[in-house]
Amino acid sequence: MIGKLFVLLVVCLLQGTNASNKQHGFYDYDVKTFDGETVSLKQYAGKISLVVNVASECGYTDEHYKELTALHNELTAKNEPFTVLAFPCNQFGEQEPHDDTEIQQFAKDFYKASFPIFAKIDVRERDAHPAYQFLRMSSGVEPTWNFWKYLLDGSGNLINAWGPATQVGKIKDDVLKAIKDLKNKHTEL
Repeated sequence: MIGKLFVLLVVCLLQGTNASNKQHGFYDYDVKTFDGETVSLKQYAGKISLVVNVASECGYTDEHYKELTALHNELTAKNEPFTVLAFPCNQFGEQEPHDDTEIQQFAKDFYKASFPIFAKIDVRERDAHPAYQFLRMSSGVEPTWNFWKYLLDGSGNLINAWGPATQVGKIKDDVLKAIKDLKNKHTEL
């Protein structure tokens, strides 16, 4: 009897593991928009994405929002397959105390941000959103402050990650290379 229970337990654990392994890339997750609508990140598949945890009251806010907006606007104006995906977070020094609508308004009013800014989430530890758990598992690093940047390929796989001290302008060449690689991959198909 104990042997049968053990086998049943192993089978259940394996099935649970298989179910949790259905998520293969960042774009396989759902997130909430600032107005509470659940959306799939699959809509960004096929693009290079720069995923950033943002905050409105951080010492890095002004520089990063300006540079993220400039990079996003430059590349989308050229119809490049690129987007910035911003995730507000209040886990670091409580520097994002505003509600989702206020965050959205702040980014648009002060920085003319046109990239997606999703609902506020946790990006670290046990309560991290599953998409950020994927980033942590893929990169081996968890955000330690606001404005961590994760560069993803068109399939949602991690290319590289940078902390907040790295300016967006310093990673532009990596973004351009990722776009070039993505385009080359499509022409080979």
